[in-house]
Amino acid sequence: MNTTDYTPLLLSLKVAGISTVIVFIVGTFFAHLFARKQFFGKSVIESLFLLPLVLPPTVVGFGLLILFGKQGWIGSWLLEWFDVQVVFTWIGAVIASVVVSFPLMYQSASAAFQNIDVRLENAARTMGASEWRVFRTIAFPLAWPGLLAGLVLSFARGLGEFGATLMLAGYIPGKTDTIPMAIYFAVESGQMEKATFWVVIIVALGFSTIMWLNWWSRRSLQRYKNEGV
Repeated sequence: MNTTDYTPLLLSLKVAGISTVIVFIVGTFFAHLFARKQFFGKSVIESLFLLPLVLPPTVVGFGLLILFGKQGWIGSWLLEWFDVQVVFTWIGAVIASVVVSFPLMYQSASAAFQNIDVRLENAARTMGASEWRVFRTIAFPLAWPGLLAGLVLSFARGLGEFGATLMLAGYIPGKTDTIPMAIYFAVESGQMEKATFWVVIIVALGFSTIMWLNWWSRRSLQRYKNEGV
C-alpha cells in the first residue's frame, strides 16, 4: 500500500478525534447541569439526547440531511452566511459522529455526576467557592473515571460510525472515505483483500480501546480499594 491508501485511517482518526472533543465538552456540560436540576420537560430533553441510541443510523442520517442539506434549516443558513457546505464534506462526517456518540458520553457523565455526594459541593459553596471552582475542584475530579469511560466509548463509536455518515457526508475518496466507508465500498467493488485489511485495522483499534478502558478501570478500582484499607 502506498501513502495515499492510508487516507481512511487518517480521516477516521481526525473525524473521531474532533467529534470526541466536541462530545466530551457538550456532554459533560449538560450532564452536570441536569444532574442537580429538576425542571419541567427534563425527561423529554434527555430522551432526545439518547434517541440516536435506538434509532437506525440511516434515520439519524436522514434527519441530519434535512437539517444540514443545502435547503435545510441549518445548512442553508451556513451556506448563505459563512459559505460553508456540510453535505459531502468531512465536516458532515464529524457532525454525524457527534450525534451518534453523544448519548454514550451523556449517559456516562450523567451517572458519574449523580454519584457524587452533593454534601461535598454544598460544603464548598458555604465556604465561598464559586460554581466554577466547585465544578473544577470537586465535581470534575470525582466524576473523572465516568467521564473518561464516556470519552473512550464516544471515540470508539465515532471511529466506527457508518450509516449516518453515508447519508450526510457520502463517499468521496480522499474527502469522506472513513474506514467503515472504505470497507463497504471495497466489498461492493469486489476488493476483498482491501476490505479485509481495513476490517483488521478497525477491529484492532476498537479492541485496543476497550482493552485499555477495562485495564484502567480495574487499576483504578484496585487503587481505590487499597486506599480505603
